[in-house]
Amino acid sequence: MMRYWYEGFVGLRYLRASPKRGSLSLIAGIAIFGLALGVAVLIVVLSVMNGFEEVLRTRILSLTAHATISGVQGQVAHWRQDVGKLGHFPGVTGAAPYIEDQGMMIHGDKSSGVLLRGILPDAERHVVDLEPHLLSGRLSDLVEGKYRVILGEALAEELGAKVGDRVVLLVAQGDVTPVGVIPRMRAFQVSGILSIGMYEYDRRIAIVHMQDAAKLLRMGDDATGIRLRFADMYAAPRISRAAALALGGDWEVQDWTAEHANFFRSISITKRILFFILSLMVAVAAFNIVSTMVMVVKDKRRDIAILRTFGSSPRSILTVFIVQGSLIGLLGIGLGVLLGVLIAVNLQDLVHGLESIVGFKFLDARVYFMSDLPARVEIRDVVRICGFAFVLACLSTVYPAARAARLPPAESLRND
Repeated sequence: MMRYWYEGFVGLRYLRASPKRGSLSLIAGIAIFGLALGVAVLIVVLSVMNGFEEVLRTRILSLTAHATISGVQGQVAHWRQDVGKLGHFPGVTGAAPYIEDQGMMIHGDKSSGVLLRGILPDAERHVVDLEPHLLSGRLSDLVEGKYRVILGEALAEELGAKVGDRVVLLVAQGDVTPVGVIPRMRAFQVSGILSIGMYEYDRRIAIVHMQDAAKLLRMGDDATGIRLRFADMYAAPRISRAAALALGGDWEVQDWTAEHANFFRSISITKRILFFILSLMVAVAAFNIVSTMVMVVKDKRRDIAILRTFGSSPRSILTVFIVQGSLIGLLGIGLGVLLGVLIAVNLQDLVHGLESIVGFKFLDARVYFMSDLPARVEIRDVVRICGFAFVLACLSTVYPAARAARLPPAESLRND
């Protein structure tokens, strides 16, 4: 025990600058700062990727269900009975019918393509909660026969429409007349504005009452399909297929993991690539410890020789410098974790402050699906980064420590 503390004590003392020279402690400080910077950058970047994935998943599922079951012909006739059965299926917490189709919306001299979605407001609440995302209006304003519509925020801005305005909705299905096929159209009153926070949805979505959509599309009492919500959203692939089999007949099943697989797969791949690339930065910072330790060994040749003449073994000398290098690594990693977590937790405020200074936004919602830069620190990522950096720091001490252990005492004292 005394020997262990002796080696650790000497290794700790060697981190301090000597009375005559301060360069070694400065170099050690630079090595610590470099390692800390690499660890902090890696934590911030991975936290941003985690936050981006979480926000993307949350916003997608705030408008889309965990799974949809639709007829292979695009229509479901007996949806009331099917909704009742699915509502009692194990793992299903909500089921609601829907109608969905493409269309075009016109307001004044402006027009835009839209994704028309017909819902039953009371049933829709069991599948997704749109109320928190409504900037104005309520779902209950969608009353059958009133022909009201809730528009996405970006879509309303594109059309120049606001609550109370009347817009014209055209659908691809047409009516055959003596003068040709005339597209079906209907005037709707804007009763609300919806903001999910994802430009892809806010730019396209138009929500109406399902019966109004059915009349416009000539679907009678049919629905496009049934939207489902599960107690465990990660069990969506298994439960949705089991529920479709329980209904019998031919169904097309799609869950959120498959529908948006490209989003989450690209995030996962990007996260791995960024971890590999930024790990090189950590590796460079860790290997700077090699040059630091080599200079320490060169400066401490006389001390090493004296320790050897007092009976210290080469193994003890090796341990002294491994302890010193490990302490540099631990200090750098600790500082990096503290710095990285602080930046990640306050990242949005920092970005907003920088945006106000430079005068433009760094994130365009039309490109990145969101206008904020979210960050979520995961413990497993921090542990993985710390472990990787500490292993590199320890490996960086092996060569200088071994070189110190092999120094001949007599030659070192004679050169001094």
